[in-house]
Amino acid sequence: METQAIQQLFMQHYAKMLRVARTILYDEQESKDVVSDIFAGLLHRQIALMPDTAGHYLLTSVRNQCFKRIRHQEVRLRMEEDLATEQAFDSDTEDERLTDIDEFVASNLSAQEQRIFRLRFNDGCSYEEIAAAEGISRVAVWKHLSHALNLVRNHFKK
Repeated sequence: METQAIQQLFMQHYAKMLRVARTILYDEQESKDVVSDIFAGLLHRQIALMPDTAGHYLLTSVRNQCFKRIRHQEVRLRMEEDLATEQAFDSDTEDERLTDIDEFVASNLSAQEQRIFRLRFNDGCSYEEIAAAEGISRVAVWKHLSHALNLVRNHFKK
């Protein structure tokens, strides 16, 4: 469709289209966005509008776009609620797991393994930093962590 024809349709139907959108959405900016999107679509797509049905097509497009936005908002809200519920559940479960792991480490690992384990996973220290802090080699750090992780994995695999 030619730009001039779209401008003419815009001048003729914009006010009616905006009123329909406001009636459905109850939001001024959202309504303007819907109407603008429809005209932008006309510019980019090859749609041939008949002069006698153009107004009906535009108003129907506004109605459909408004309902589509409402459905999208409802789905987004539902997903946000589900995500919030899931995150609350996951954080409680994760906190319980971490507490269980801490208790297992405290009761089943040697004092040196506990320090190395905590330096690595609580403080985020590298093998080199742990080796320097404990006065041992990086290979010894790896062996202690490997042993500790195997014990933790085997215990919690059950």
